[in-house]
Amino acid sequence: MKKLIILFMALVATVGAFAGNLSAKHGTVKDSYNFWFYDPADSVQSSDAKPLVIFLHGRSLCGHDLNRVKRYGTIDAIEKGRELDAYVIAPQNPGGAWKPSKINALLEWACENYNVDASRVYVLGMSLGGYGTLDMVAAYPEKIAAAMAFCGGSTAKEFDGMSRVPLWIVHGTADAAVPVSASDKVVAGIRQTGDDSRLIYHRIPGMNHSRPARFFYLKESYDWLFAHSLNDKDRTVNKDLTFSTDLLATAYKDLSRSRARRTTASATASTTSRTARTAKAAISSQTRSSVKKETASKSKASKSASVKKSGKKTSSTRTRHSRKNG
Repeated sequence: MKKLIILFMALVATVGAFAGNLSAKHGTVKDSYNFWFYDPADSVQSSDAKPLVIFLHGRSLCGHDLNRVKRYGTIDAIEKGRELDAYVIAPQNPGGAWKPSKINALLEWACENYNVDASRVYVLGMSLGGYGTLDMVAAYPEKIAAAMAFCGGSTAKEFDGMSRVPLWIVHGTADAAVPVSASDKVVAGIRQTGDDSRLIYHRIPGMNHSRPARFFYLKESYDWLFAHSLNDKDRTVNKDLTFSTDLLATAYKDLSRSRARRTTASATASTTSRTARTAKAAISSQTRSSVKKETASKSKASKSASVKKSGKKTSSTRTRHSRKNG
């Protein structure tokens, strides 16, 4: 039985070793948002500080059900097989505009509780999340190493902060949900500061509102973010990585292979889980068998004692009768 218990514990440990840890956080940070937190698999073993990625969703995912946040974006990309050696925060906005102060509270929480490289914090978002991304950059340019905003805009009145951060903005001219003029306005504001050297703006003809979501699944998007640090001299923007609309067509291509690997891992985990359940059942069965045998043994012993007692009683009765008759 001891061997079965050891086997069961080993199998459970194996199942948990396949990927990083994704956990839902409700009310963890006061006066902020509920959020998903992704902790990469080797963060406990590694002494190296890791980057932090903050993903901000669009209006369609607002509410009070964190599972909605997994419909698209960075967390969904990870679950589909995108490997990121970084911490990830994916908050849920209950409704209304994203509040930079609340996003910053999550950033501070992560830095206080995990080994985050504070010089490599990144924000990316789409639609309402694009607004949140640019507003966050405007409010905390000294904390954000680089940012990506897709089909969004900004409520900021000042653009000096944005001009100090490597920034990549993408918007399609056929966007019927958020007009491309929203990004045009931001770009114009940054250029009016006299320094747009850190800005990359892709104004894509014919692109609709939903297609930019593919950027969340591209390895190149995260490579571009990770190429920047607050410690970079003059915080120059990395223009070595090039993008094209054709690249978006391949957004899920390598994920299909990653998904296949993940499926294999999941299948292995499933098989292991079934084996674990079998081992657990065996332990339970053996336990029931032991209890049954012990009960039977006690019952037999009880009956034997009863027979002996009865025998003694009968013998005593016969002796009394014999003496009385004699």
